[in-house]
Amino acid sequence: MSNISHIILASSSPRRQQLMKETGIAFEVRTKNTDEVYPSELKVEDIPVYLAQLKAAAFKGELKATDLLITADTIVSLHGQMIGKPHDRADAIRILSGLSGNKHTVITGLCLTTACEQKSIPVFTDVYFRNLDKEEIIYYVDKYKPFDKAGAYGIQEWIGYVGIERIDGSFYNVMGLPVQTLYRELKAFGLNMCE
Repeated sequence: MSNISHIILASSSPRRQQLMKETGIAFEVRTKNTDEVYPSELKVEDIPVYLAQLKAAAFKGELKATDLLITADTIVSLHGQMIGKPHDRADAIRILSGLSGNKHTVITGLCLTTACEQKSIPVFTDVYFRNLDKEEIIYYVDKYKPFDKAGAYGIQEWIGYVGIERIDGSFYNVMGLPVQTLYRELKAFGLNMCE
């Protein structure tokens, strides 16, 4: 039987918080500023797990025996290159122009940490965009301002409805939190998820 009774989500992302609430899991939001810097030799697929572990490390020594800390980081990989959040409007337009007509992979590093153990899981979803018109890209960027989103888009927004032809993998992973994987892992920690 698990002694975990308090779940902490270390994320200021409103999407991650919304997805956690939708699962019915009781949790507290607690955030710390972390410099998201990673070694340049890391493979793209290893970056989000590294960053999720880095976010967890900021809580070292603070977790009680009953605490379970959830940290996550999401990136987009296009042709083996990492794409993070856009710097500005022009960068968002550039990023979406690159995603147009191509398959990219969304990778979330999910990290679950207690006072005595840590488990990290990478979750992958392939996303296929149709060819987008320049006008569509500009409309989306100007109306939705996706500057806080890896890959410069939200799958749950207008561009996801009209631009994404199909996905292979978890839809919610593309939103930033693979809740199916998280749910399974919380059960593995011994939490009763249907109370």
